[in-house]
Amino acid sequence: MTTPLLTVENLTLNYRTGGDPVQALRGVSLTARAGEVLGIVGESGCGKSTLAATLMGLAGTNAEITDGAVSFRGENILTAREETRRKLRGKHIAMVFQDPMTAFNPVLTIGAQLVDFQHNSGTPKRQRHSAARDMLDRVGIPDPDICMGRFPHELSGGMRQRAAIAAALLMQPEILIADEPTTALDVTMEAQIIHLLRNLQSDYDGAIIIVTHQLGVIAQLCDRVVVMYAGQVVEEADVDTLFHAPRHPYTKALIACDPASLSIKEKRLPTIGGRPPDLAHPPAGCAFADRCAQVEPICRTAAPPRVEIGPDHIAKCHEAWS
Repeated sequence: MTTPLLTVENLTLNYRTGGDPVQALRGVSLTARAGEVLGIVGESGCGKSTLAATLMGLAGTNAEITDGAVSFRGENILTAREETRRKLRGKHIAMVFQDPMTAFNPVLTIGAQLVDFQHNSGTPKRQRHSAARDMLDRVGIPDPDICMGRFPHELSGGMRQRAAIAAALLMQPEILIADEPTTALDVTMEAQIIHLLRNLQSDYDGAIIIVTHQLGVIAQLCDRVVVMYAGQVVEEADVDTLFHAPRHPYTKALIACDPASLSIKEKRLPTIGGRPPDLAHPPAGCAFADRCAQVEPICRTAAPPRVEIGPDHIAKCHEAWS
């Protein structure tokens, strides 16, 4: 692996509300390297999408970053001017959003929007049209010339998601962020999108960040995995280590809940009891303590340390060595 393209250091973000601020991200640190696929996994509400939106500068007007840095090629983009960040979006860092139905303007054709997405390229319109058509073909859309003239509602969900991926890749960004790219699709379309992303990885020089709650997507696509819980990174490892030798109790519980991990048929799928803590009033100790089968008294009073289990494998847990 090469020098990181993107480095997140101790990123802390609060959402201002009518009451106490919600501490959505709490000291998040990670890296994304060229030529790899980084997975970010966790339950709904653990901060995955907030992190992705923050990397794009789209966290919302009520979001307040209180600490940390996000560096792209060594420059902190959190402190950059909005004009600079606007130029980064699309050209250097692009995003595929969760819902393919809302990814496009419904009153413009797919072709018109793909051509417009390249407005910062400085190339003639005819050349941009040709690039858009070629990218639709690359992501596996049949009859790309016909697709160029269609409106978003005339495409199936899977085709819209392919078109959204094409739009994100048009400017050849160095980092592609895919936020739950298969959640809104049926299992057949999900398999096709996973296959597409896997093929893109083979000839893509940049970094791909996959945000998902689906462990199957992580297992099929990713090189490294970051596990998030209650706005924090609780474990990070390469994909094989994470699935075969997880050390954080939350990671173990997530894997145990994956239907693919069951060796026998069960009438009920396993679940993690309880619910994540209220991040307007996060606990003093480990955020997972109330749901953890390995909880010890220290877990409720002291924040867990960052334990280096091995090369590129860390876990934040008092019991990580056991």
